[in-house]
Amino acid sequence: MAQNAPVAEDPRGAEETSESNAQQAQQHSNTSARYLIPDPPHSHQQGHEDTATNGRSVSPSSAMTTREQQEYWHGVKSERRLVKLLFEIHSTRTVENALCRYVVYQIVVIKSGSYDSKRVSIERRYSDFERLHLQLLQDFSEELEDTALPRKRLTGNFAEENIAERCVAFKEYLAQLYAVRVVRHSAPFQGFFTEPELRTAHGCLCGGQYGRALDLLLPALDLQEKLTQHRPALMLPTICAVMVCQRDLDDRVAAFSTGQRALPMVRRYGARKYRCPLLALMVDLGFQLGHPVAVLQEELCRVKDAQRGPVSMLSLKELVVQEFT
Repeated sequence: MAQNAPVAEDPRGAEETSESNAQQAQQHSNTSARYLIPDPPHSHQQGHEDTATNGRSVSPSSAMTTREQQEYWHGVKSERRLVKLLFEIHSTRTVENALCRYVVYQIVVIKSGSYDSKRVSIERRYSDFERLHLQLLQDFSEELEDTALPRKRLTGNFAEENIAERCVAFKEYLAQLYAVRVVRHSAPFQGFFTEPELRTAHGCLCGGQYGRALDLLLPALDLQEKLTQHRPALMLPTICAVMVCQRDLDDRVAAFSTGQRALPMVRRYGARKYRCPLLALMVDLGFQLGHPVAVLQEELCRVKDAQRGPVSMLSLKELVVQEFT
């Protein structure tokens, strides 16, 4: 199992903390929203802070010299924060078949600062890293100007020393991506860690292979929990898929418990399309388990009555299947 690496100290002084909020806001305004996942709203005080360059207050309308502009944008691009996740390359294996030969890297994602009992691992090959880098460059070329993807070698790609060197390079590459706020919140970065497994899991779910789907969903959910701290509602499709699999495997106690985890998120973040199907399944499970469900029934009726237009009759399972079709 990978060991926790020491957490790097934040090189910025305390005075620069107030700068980062405005710099990050400027980053968001100059970045395409195609892949960017929005953050929860910040306080109004943060929105009124002026950015600063070399300790001098500079408002967006201030005239700046070319040198000041260069220094300002360099500060924006190099925005960093204290690392909260660590990435280790736990091991590698070489895959050979009739068509190709490639190395698979086992990546372990560790939450720093405390003991992490859920050190989930995934396997990715060089082409996966390459695809991620190209996706990120479409929207974050300025932020990633100084971040390079480890290059392929013309020869010796399968030599042990070269594989070991690349493991270190990939570990540093992921840490650099995570250190840039808009990058670590983007859909391509988060999808790199979970999307292949989630798509396979949903394929299994559609095919009735609920045990296999659950084996893939649970580790993916653990990873999402680490990666989506800025917006926990992004875990809802996966949580609901877990609940459906547990119900169809006749593990009603686990399914109801998973529903109890999902329902507060649905209420808090206004995930309307999930609310009625989730409540309906929880009422059904509650009846079977002998739990009091009057409050859930009242909420279900209230939500249906409050909806404008025709009420969706989709079950939670049908809704989950739609997520990846």
